[in-house]
Amino acid sequence: MDELNAVQRIAIWTLPVVLAITVHEVAHGWIALKLGDRTAQMMGRLTLNPIKHVDPVGTLLVPGVLLLFGGIVFGWAKPVPVTWENLRNPKCDMAIVAAAGPLSNLLMAIIWAVLLKVGLSVGANWSWLSHPLVMMAEAGIMINLVLMVLNLMPIPPLDGGRIAVGVLPGRLAWQLSRIEPYGMFIVLGLMFAGALSWLMSPPINMVRKFVLSLVGLH
Repeated sequence: MDELNAVQRIAIWTLPVVLAITVHEVAHGWIALKLGDRTAQMMGRLTLNPIKHVDPVGTLLVPGVLLLFGGIVFGWAKPVPVTWENLRNPKCDMAIVAAAGPLSNLLMAIIWAVLLKVGLSVGANWSWLSHPLVMMAEAGIMINLVLMVLNLMPIPPLDGGRIAVGVLPGRLAWQLSRIEPYGMFIVLGLMFAGALSWLMSPPINMVRKFVLSLVGLH
């Protein structure tokens, strides 16, 4: 997409980014509801209306700056509230709720891969439609895989950190959970140091090959 100007890049990436972040948060709330916690439902967060989930910095500013200036594009929404005491098996169920977000991103990456195959299969007479679809689908695959891999890092408050807290034995879980107030600073530090891309690229590329292979594109 290097041939696109800034406005075109934003136009191509906006829908995939907003959908990826919104569905990710709804997945957390929906699974929490199924496991006994109605907090997200009562607060009106079980909706695909992005306005309910947008964080001005994480959903708009950070992805926009990364998109314009390069690097791994990622972002975040307002976290869906979960009252862990309402869950039927709080420690285990919180890990399941946390895992729902990255799994939703994997599912969306597969859906975008299907759309990519459709776009590549359209004849030349429809290039005015297929070309934007192909670029948007490629963006959709990438942003969802980036969010999945990023969130699976075992650093609270990322989902991977919450999953680890849910499955580790008591003392280790407690020690890991103490990192949560500093977790995003750790992630941002890794990003500015250039280590985040180095850590994430191999698993992203591996899962991307798997996703494309599911639709016969790799």
